[in-house]
Amino acid sequence: MLAETICSAVSAAGLGIAAITAYRKRFLTAARIAAYALVPVGLVMTGAVEWLARTAFSPMAWVGFGVLGVAWLLFTTTRAVERRRGGRREEAVGEGRGDAVAPAASAPSLGRGRRGATPKPQAAAGGDDFSDIEAILKKHGI
Repeated sequence: MLAETICSAVSAAGLGIAAITAYRKRFLTAARIAAYALVPVGLVMTGAVEWLARTAFSPMAWVGFGVLGVAWLLFTTTRAVERRRGGRREEAVGEGRGDAVAPAASAPSLGRGRRGATPKPQAAAGGDDFSDIEAILKKHGI
């Protein structure tokens, strides 16, 4: 009962502020303030405030929130452990199939990237670009 009274008072104050704002010819702002002011009354009318008050003071509801928190903690912990181990799911899928398609196909590209070596096709392409630029600069006498 107290929560409903407080929500009604907040809505009445908000509508008063909206009226003053509309009097000052700021109609868009006044409409926005009125919309915010009507939210608490709408929550009271739908019964959400009563439900929230019953839930906030219910020990069983708090135990339920605690159980949900433990479940969330277990999900996140197992996910973190799974990532740290390197993904058990992928290994389990790979073990089931003995005929993998090119199992070492990506190994050379990973190895070159770690050593810092650049692939030769890119170096050749870069050389062609510089020769074109050199030709253009020589043409202009630079």
